[in-house]
Amino acid sequence: MRVLGIETSCDETGVAVYDTDRGLLAHALYTQVALHAEYGGVVPELASRDHVRKLLPLVREALAEAGLAPADLDGVAYTAGPGLVGALMVGAAAGRALAWALDLPAVGVHHMEGHLLAPLLEDPTLRPPFVALLVSGGHTQLVEVAGIGEYRLLGETLDDAAGEAFDKTAKLMGLPYPGGPELARLAETGRPGAYAFSRPMTDRPGLDFSFSGLKTQVLLAWQASDQTPETRADIARGFEDAVVETLAIKCQRALDQTGIRTLVVAGGVGANVRLRARLQALVGGLSGPTKQVGPEGPPTGRVCFPRPAFCTDNGAMIAFAGALRLQAGQRETPAVTVTPRWDMASLPPV
Repeated sequence: MRVLGIETSCDETGVAVYDTDRGLLAHALYTQVALHAEYGGVVPELASRDHVRKLLPLVREALAEAGLAPADLDGVAYTAGPGLVGALMVGAAAGRALAWALDLPAVGVHHMEGHLLAPLLEDPTLRPPFVALLVSGGHTQLVEVAGIGEYRLLGETLDDAAGEAFDKTAKLMGLPYPGGPELARLAETGRPGAYAFSRPMTDRPGLDFSFSGLKTQVLLAWQASDQTPETRADIARGFEDAVVETLAIKCQRALDQTGIRTLVVAGGVGANVRLRARLQALVGGLSGPTKQVGPEGPPTGRVCFPRPAFCTDNGAMIAFAGALRLQAGQRETPAVTVTPRWDMASLPPV
């Protein structure tokens, strides 16, 4: 199947074409960062209007890159949730209309399932079971994946997501929007250990997260400091180290609890260089009993990341996830519906 994927859940317009035989044929992306920078965050109405302006040109661009005409497609996938309701409606309406006009099957994709499956785009050897860390601006979750569509939530954030904490912390220290990537770049020049912040909720059992208190610690440290560029870098490094170590501790617990030795990391924060290095070191040192002992040999730890371009929102992950569900016979009715709040555990298995 050749599937067109459309992503419009927030502030990126993504379109891609995925072929179940040949792989990813094309992907095009437009980011609204410059549009929302003036306001220091995403303005939902402006996001929706920009999706309207950019979506169809990106569809044409992706089809041209793939060397296909609309009539060559076999299905359409679009993000149906979670996300901003107006932004979701733009992609769902366009995707459903295109499918209706071409008499093609269409499927609504769960945005976080798209992220979760993104590493499989380029690594066909990756198979469930695995533990997934979904870590982005809107979500921080640990999920046990027994199969496609077979998800068990192990833990999630009780307040700010990790990416949201990055952005808010950057903003309170005066960094430009989008703050998360700016803070990570600044942290590279900071001195490790100059500021030591707590690793929230690691001193108690469980796999849930909380980052709002850490954000408050950083605010108090910043207000009490001399606020020089060097101090800003040191605080950024202390904050990043705290988030990375907290995520690593919880991942270690999840792997130990499930007996699984494969960790998949997806979402925008999954592009963070220090987080990648820390989780590589963690999983590389795993040993002991595992669910994955088999004819392939002794159990070894493994961590899988999508390429950085596929960590943030994109159409490729939606086209891929949609292709899996379309191949399994899943179809949408002609109605255009979206689900801004959507529990991934409610998805049917493939």
